[in-house]
Amino acid sequence: VMAPYLGLYLDSKGFSLLEISQLLSLLMITKVLAPLLWGALSDRFSNNVFLVRFGTLMTLVCYSGFFFANTFQAYALVIVLFSFFWNAVLPQIEVVTLFNLGSKKELYGRIRLWGSVGFIFSVMGFGIVFDIWGIAYFPISLLCVIALIFVSSLVHFEEPKRTQSHDEASHGFMVYLKRRDIQQFFIVCFLLQVSHGAYYTYFSIYMESLGYSTAQVGVLWSLGVIAEVLLFIYMHRWFGLHSIRLIMAISLLLTAFRWVVTGLLAEYWMVIVIVQCIHAFSFGAMHATAIKFVHQRFKLRHQGRAQALYSSLGFGAGGAAGAYFSGVVVSEYGYYWTFIISGLVALAAVFFVYSLRFKTSHFS
Repeated sequence: VMAPYLGLYLDSKGFSLLEISQLLSLLMITKVLAPLLWGALSDRFSNNVFLVRFGTLMTLVCYSGFFFANTFQAYALVIVLFSFFWNAVLPQIEVVTLFNLGSKKELYGRIRLWGSVGFIFSVMGFGIVFDIWGIAYFPISLLCVIALIFVSSLVHFEEPKRTQSHDEASHGFMVYLKRRDIQQFFIVCFLLQVSHGAYYTYFSIYMESLGYSTAQVGVLWSLGVIAEVLLFIYMHRWFGLHSIRLIMAISLLLTAFRWVVTGLLAEYWMVIVIVQCIHAFSFGAMHATAIKFVHQRFKLRHQGRAQALYSSLGFGAGGAAGAYFSGVVVSEYGYYWTFIISGLVALAAVFFVYSLRFKTSHFS
């Protein structure tokens, strides 16, 4: 709900395009620090499940400040506080999920797709609500969603167990980060999210400026996630047949094509419907590949920080840079060039993929 409609809500409050990009970049900046801090805590105290529950509760509490904010500074403070806890929770959920799957890691995609199903129904449903009653109902809608997430976190999960001391684990973790394949992998993740900056920040506003209704915008977001769901269902088969490098290269090439077409031909409904389906590769294939890469390359005692680092460098640093610079470009040159440049960034990531030298060709 947040990605499609927060920009529209801030736009309705009278903020400029540059101010909106600055506020949304704060969501990404907290993804840099929060996951790393909580990842270190989880690896030291082996308390991933507790951190998930505490983090979702604090997200709910801090988000309530949205109902009292009325200035740029107030919105900035609320966004920083609630996103600090929310962004810290996500990598811990990945760790808990993969641990509880045990030897059935190939089922990760099928579990992940339920999050996509929830996104589809919420985005389409709230799109209709906002079309009828207005975007002013965005804050209460998201509050209800966060409350339901907290309640669901109270379900019993087995806590991941570790056997090594914190000092030993810290030393071993730094050794991993010196490996060339891991460094290049994180560069690819960073560039991918930079290319997504314009999409997450301005896509909804861009579509409404072309005459699409809020409900139609919700449908466009949902179409991408529906395609993502279909990919997740069959992803485990694809993993076994193709190399990491090939999956990434194909996904990034399609992503570059998606952004360029969005910039050039967004006024044509059927064209934008088709390219939205590429989200299955832009996010679905790339995220599933990254999660499994990190899970396989790092040992259990490093999983908290490893998943946190992926979130921080990719969704955090990359997302923040993408959101901020897309705001600068769109203010000066408009949506057209913003999405063209996004496509070029995704294309640059393809070059880094082909320079990768992974030690393992296929996922097991």
